[in-house]
Amino acid sequence: MASVWVGSRGTVKDFPGFSAGRDADAVRKAIKGLGTDEDSLINILTQRSCVQRQLIAKEYEAACGKELKDDLKSDLSGNFEHLLVSLTLPPAVFDAKQLKKAMKGTGTTESILIEILASRTSKQIKEVGEAFYTVYGKSLGDDISSETTGDFRKALLFLANARRDESSKVDEHLAKKDAEILYNAGEKKWGTDEDKFIEVLCLRSFQQLRLTFDEYQKICNKSIEESIAGEISGHLEDLLLAIVKCARSTPAFFAERLHKAIKGAGTDEYTLTRIMISRSGIDLLDIRAEYKTLSGESLHSALKSDTSGDYEAALLKLCGGED
Repeated sequence: MASVWVGSRGTVKDFPGFSAGRDADAVRKAIKGLGTDEDSLINILTQRSCVQRQLIAKEYEAACGKELKDDLKSDLSGNFEHLLVSLTLPPAVFDAKQLKKAMKGTGTTESILIEILASRTSKQIKEVGEAFYTVYGKSLGDDISSETTGDFRKALLFLANARRDESSKVDEHLAKKDAEILYNAGEKKWGTDEDKFIEVLCLRSFQQLRLTFDEYQKICNKSIEESIAGEISGHLEDLLLAIVKCARSTPAFFAERLHKAIKGAGTDEYTLTRIMISRSGIDLLDIRAEYKTLSGESLHSALKSDTSGDYEAALLKLCGGED
């Protein structure tokens, strides 16, 4: 089993007194009874940690001879179905499916590729790559290569190859050097050397990048964000700015994405579901705090006013509390 992605700032924790057999049985009754007992499904699947949900799915399959996700699919519909089915998947498989969906059919949903690849750790991306290969029989890199182009593709491949340094050591000398490299590659010359931006932003650890951004500001009298916005355009600009945001504060990055998904023209439930599920075991408490700072209202009340029915009930459980 792949490692679990757990952070100390998640809203969903291990459920005390957990029994996979008992939960699997309750889930089976909720699905198989006369009419589906949605409340039961919500109470169990949104209140068990990721590891516990995997164990329930295993027990369920052993007892029923069918996969839990398939039974949920045939019994539920819409956003609620997508949410509960996604909760039963291991995180790396969930990400792999989101990436595949972003590259399927005509046109690529670049914002999903950017969100996932900019925010995950190298270790997580390695697991996503393995899951992608297991599920689809081809490498994530191959799909990215055939669905994207140019410098954007180059940067995505850097990220998909999980080459970002994960050590917590920071090197002041390197930060100064990288800041000079970025300055020389952009503001200081006519035209931009995108490769240098890609290398520094896709290879250095987030801690290291924060130091580099401070040094950059000193040399340039401009923030790295201003320079990227002025020097680079299109999807590459979006990706590099997302990396800078994640390096500065991953919870703030997700709070902004959630705000856009909820407050944009029409709710983007797909993004809402993805972020709530993928961060509920990691840092959703911090995202909630950032959301409130950003929008002036709590994530809880934003979800309440923007979603409805079983989907709303499940999201509010994942959200945890009112801020």
